[in-house]
Amino acid sequence: MKVLVPIDGSAQSEHAVDYAADTLEPDEIVLLHVIDPVEAGYSAAATMPGYSEEWYENRKEEASSLFEEAESRLEGFDVETVIEVGRPSRTIVSYIEEYDIDHVVMGSHGRSGMTRILLGSVAESVVRRSPIPVTIVR
Repeated sequence: MKVLVPIDGSAQSEHAVDYAADTLEPDEIVLLHVIDPVEAGYSAAATMPGYSEEWYENRKEEASSLFEEAESRLEGFDVETVIEVGRPSRTIVSYIEEYDIDHVVMGSHGRSGMTRILLGSVAESVVRRSPIPVTIVR
C-alpha cells in the first residue's frame, strides 16, 4: 500500500506521519509538502524586487527540514519526499489522481490565522474531492 501524507510542520501533520506508520503499515510513504504561492502575497515585502525568489527558496529549505524530521521517525519505511507548488487542497488531490496512491493520512488542520480563513479547511476539501480513502488525524 502506498500512503500519501501531506506535511506542513503542524503538530497534526506530525501525528499523521506517526499514524500512517504505526497503524497502516504501508509499503511506501510519500511525504508531500505544498508550497502555496498565495502566502507570498500577504506581506509588505512581497512588492520588493527578488522577494518571490527568496521567499520560494526559504519555503524549499523549510520543506527539507520538515522532511528530515519526518523521515527520522520513519526508520525502516520506504519514504519518498515531494515538493509541489499550488493551492494545497487542489495540489494534494491532483497528486492523488496522477500517482498510484492508495490512502491519504493528513492532519485535521495545520494553518492558522488569515490563511486558514481565506483558504478554508484543506483537509475538508481533500476529503470531499479525493477518489481514495482519507484518514484525518488530530
